Amino acid sequence: MANTYHQVYIQAVFAVKYREALINSEWKSKLLSILGHLINETGCKTIIVNGTENHVHCFLGLKPNVSISELMKTIKAKSSKYINDHKLTKSRFEWQEGYGVFSYSQSHVDAVYKYIQNQEEHHKKQSFKEEYFTFLERFQVSYDEKYLFNDLI
Repeated sequence: MANTYHQVYIQAVFAVKYREALINSEWKSKLLSILGHLINETGCKTIIVNGTENHVHCFLGLKPNVSISELMKTIKAKSSKYINDHKLTKSRFEWQEGYGVFSYSQSHVDAVYKYIQNQEEHHKKQSFKEEYFTFLERFQVSYDEKYLFNDLI
């Protein structure tokens, strides 16, 4: 629509089901590229996508007419379909239910970019679970711990 201007930055964080280490370094860059492409297909703008063997961070410019829940549903469904169709894992691949989404101002873009860019190094010192709790606390998000993570039984 004419005369509509926006600048909405969000970071979405989501994990492999049970936080299993299934994202293999052999195909990780392809997955990250696919996630970025899927984000761009919605009209949003991918800034950076990165992660580790058990989770992903997507930093993007959100288009105002795109629902965050629909965006996440689409990129998680289509990326897991790609992984399964190409048999990149031994068993059926799934993302964990849910996600975290955090918003940022323009002044934070460079710092968030660098943080996501350095995921491998960052996670030598902190687990994904610790990182996720840190985000929830930093952004003052109320949560019930029993609903955060499904653990492999």
